[in-house]
Amino acid sequence: MIVDRQIPADIVFENERIIAFTDIAPKAPVHLLVVPKTPDYRNVSEIAAADPALLAEIIAVGQQLADERTGGQYRLIFNTGERSGQTVFHVHAHVLGAEPGEPGLTEGSLGFN
Repeated sequence: MIVDRQIPADIVFENERIIAFTDIAPKAPVHLLVVPKTPDYRNVSEIAAADPALLAEIIAVGQQLADERTGGQYRLIFNTGERSGQTVFHVHAHVLGAEPGEPGLTEGSLGFN
């Protein structure tokens, strides 16, 4: 697991409760994952019900990273369930966007056009 450093990753943020890193298969020019370090929650609904403060922290970290890397213009996506595209069943937020001055994402796309 990335949190335990068993899998290498390009870590862009870390504190006591959250780690963020670049996605290894990016769907946008900027594609980051923001992940709580606790393994207790499989999806966003579980974390929202059990620990809304941690969910708020995930969103705040996503905003901070988006401000730094996309000029604050981004998508924040949580996949819930296999049919939605969730492949890792540990809640995580995808921050997708483009660097300022680069072509951005388009309506109707989830990432690259």
